[in-house]
Amino acid sequence: MPTTQERKKHRGTAMLSAHRFRRFFGRLGPGLITGAADDDPSGISTYSVAGAAFGYAPLWTALLTFPLMAAVQMMCARLGMVTGEGLASIIRQRYPRWVLWSACALLIVANTVNIGADLGGMAKVSEMVTGVRSVYWTPIYAATIGSFLIWSSYRAIARIFKWMTLLLLAYVLAAFFAHPDWAMAVRSTFIPRVEWSAAYWATLVGILGTTISPYLFFWQASQEVEEERAQGEVTVAARRGATDRELRDSRNDVVTGMFFSNLVMYFIILTTAATLHAHGKTVITTSRDAAEALLPLAGKGAYWLFSLGLIGAGMLGVPVLAGSSAYAVAEAAPWRGSLDDHAGLSKGFYAVIAAGLGLGLALDFAGFNAVSMLFWSAVLNGVLAPPLIVIVLLLTSNREVMGARVNPKWLSIPGWITVALMSAASCAMFATWR
Repeated sequence: MPTTQERKKHRGTAMLSAHRFRRFFGRLGPGLITGAADDDPSGISTYSVAGAAFGYAPLWTALLTFPLMAAVQMMCARLGMVTGEGLASIIRQRYPRWVLWSACALLIVANTVNIGADLGGMAKVSEMVTGVRSVYWTPIYAATIGSFLIWSSYRAIARIFKWMTLLLLAYVLAAFFAHPDWAMAVRSTFIPRVEWSAAYWATLVGILGTTISPYLFFWQASQEVEEERAQGEVTVAARRGATDRELRDSRNDVVTGMFFSNLVMYFIILTTAATLHAHGKTVITTSRDAAEALLPLAGKGAYWLFSLGLIGAGMLGVPVLAGSSAYAVAEAAPWRGSLDDHAGLSKGFYAVIAAGLGLGLALDFAGFNAVSMLFWSAVLNGVLAPPLIVIVLLLTSNREVMGARVNPKWLSIPGWITVALMSAASCAMFATWR
């Protein structure tokens, strides 16, 4: 039996650990939310398709993409913190209008399709678990998300989003219900296997596109600006510049968020590889297909965790998709735009949010099978991301923009590797296309 002194010491150690976790979690913000939003229903579908089609083989991509996406998002965060402005605002000041509006147009089209697909995916899974038709769930989710973004303050949104990220841990738990072959998983994690086929390269481009997505670049930079606004720095001049500590805290935030994102990605591939692929179900089109197939193969635990995780991912991912479009257009116009403003002050900003949700909803009601487009929207992002990453690299390496805070080599090198890798994967996909 432990003595009273030993029990007190144990309680004290537990309280100190809990305090350290709360303090660390409390310092996390835009980076964690961005990383979690990366695992939206589109991403979940892409990872599910990869695991079902190729088994454990794609697990190595989680290790590969982690440092690359962390580097890109870190550059976007630094850009927002140092300049005090969002990505589209800086592009407007430094590049021709056709570059600015081309980037915004591609972003809006991809985001609108993603919003429709994500709403459709959430509604289909809700129908599957409740029996209520998806046609009723889609407008409920759209209205709930729209009302939340319009009527809440930035602080409330950031706080709720941060806690919602924990819902994605459902996918980590689901993997243990699936009873994977851990030896094969470890081998596939550290030993890459590449196939020269159109399906493989399309899947790889989709994985790259859904982990390193253009909408996250705009969102990350704008959220850093929102953080500074929330601290009372309401003018660009007041926000310009960043201390070493601020950059260090931002780096920790981004790295934590991207690690969390890739952890979820890893376990989704692991779950579908251990169940669907292992039992010969190698062709699926949506995350709903994956959830339905898990029930007889891995039991109710994995089924419920996978399903509820997808709904939670959509409730986090759709607002980020709609918000990133609104930030891009408002900064490009330029209009006033902030999640901390009420609708009367930022009419154009909130109009873009409403339009994005409305058009996404219309895709579902018009009969477009947006859910089946989830995987291909990720592939599209993979093809379109490299030019935008080049712009981010050029901006963050420019002393006129960043001053003394230009990219260090350890940040620029993985950025350029990302451009080269995504471009090469896209070229390989087109080369194998028949």
